[in-house]
Amino acid sequence: MKFSAAVSFLCLASVAAFAPNSAVSRSTKLYDANQNPFGTKSIEWGGNESDPNAKTVRLRDRLQEADTERRKAADAADARERAAEIKREERLKKIAYMNEMPDSTPAGTVDEFMFKEGVQDQLDKLDRELVGLVPVKQRVKEIAALLVLDKMRRKLGFETAVPSLHMCFTGAPGTGKTTVAVRMGQILAKMGYSRRGHVVLATRDDLVGQYVGHTAPKTKEMIKKAMGGLLLVDEAYYLYNAANDRDYGQESIEILLNVMETQHDDLVVALAGYKDRMDTFFSYIPGMMSRIGNHINFPNYDADELVQIAGVMADQLEYDISDSAYPVFKAYIEKRMELPYFSNARTVRNAMDRARMNSAIRTFEKYAIRGENGGFCSVEDLKAITADDFQVLLDDIVNADADKRIFA
Repeated sequence: MKFSAAVSFLCLASVAAFAPNSAVSRSTKLYDANQNPFGTKSIEWGGNESDPNAKTVRLRDRLQEADTERRKAADAADARERAAEIKREERLKKIAYMNEMPDSTPAGTVDEFMFKEGVQDQLDKLDRELVGLVPVKQRVKEIAALLVLDKMRRKLGFETAVPSLHMCFTGAPGTGKTTVAVRMGQILAKMGYSRRGHVVLATRDDLVGQYVGHTAPKTKEMIKKAMGGLLLVDEAYYLYNAANDRDYGQESIEILLNVMETQHDDLVVALAGYKDRMDTFFSYIPGMMSRIGNHINFPNYDADELVQIAGVMADQLEYDISDSAYPVFKAYIEKRMELPYFSNARTVRNAMDRARMNSAIRTFEKYAIRGENGGFCSVEDLKAITADDFQVLLDDIVNADADKRIFA
């Protein structure tokens, strides 16, 4: 009896152990499709699409976004309408002013504007600093005349528009392109066509980057520096490389074109370089050519003009060139003009630096080494540049080997 009771108990226990149990199945389940198997909170939307409240929230957000866009569009339209209304009012005032203005009202004389605004002073400086270059000076005076007359018309209420002041300077190195650019910037500032009148000189290295995304920030930074003045791009033809379609210079050109068109009233762009290369550059970029209204060609100086430039440089540095030194310097210049890498006024400046050095050596040997006059030199000795100082330069060219004369 006891044995049969024990067997029955074991059977019941075995059946209970292997009977299905929902709690146990939940605790031993390896994967649940409704749970995140990575143990972290899911980033998917946890809302219920059938929940009407959720749909209401999403609809409200979309309506708010649409309402914001409508308000922005309405504000922009109001701003345009106000600007147009102000322009109409100004035009009506101008018409009324011109109708009521007597015909005898004086507009002022050209001379008054030239002197009062300081334009004549800048033109006089240009005459003093630049020897020769008569066509260049004439073109600068023509531009100045346009600005003066435009300002006189504006004073009487006539319709005026900012003329195209972008420029192209073509010519060999040392012909005064940078000097003219500086004077033009100051003239524009005097006449109120630029805020600052400064000149920023840029080359390809200042505008074009070395990798993707580098060109635009560099170009915009130079434009930002030049705003309110004049941006002079020297050797502008290097911006475009026809042999390389992936050259980054094209991006810089496109930015310049856009600025020249949209901000021409606050920035004047001047391109400079050799004439033949600039013509080729414009053939590749016709949009640049059409945006430049002033083309000025700078001719080379002749020997007599270069001798005059040497005299101007000597006066600026407070040196006196003796009368006997000028023929020697002219002979040197004529020889140097026949050699490569001649750079007009820059070559003259280099020659003057060497003549000053020769003068210093001569004076030092005379008074410091040989002890003449007790070692005391006069003011004339410190300022004098003699024929011997230039003869050293001429002898270097005459006596040097053919392949070394360019360094004389």
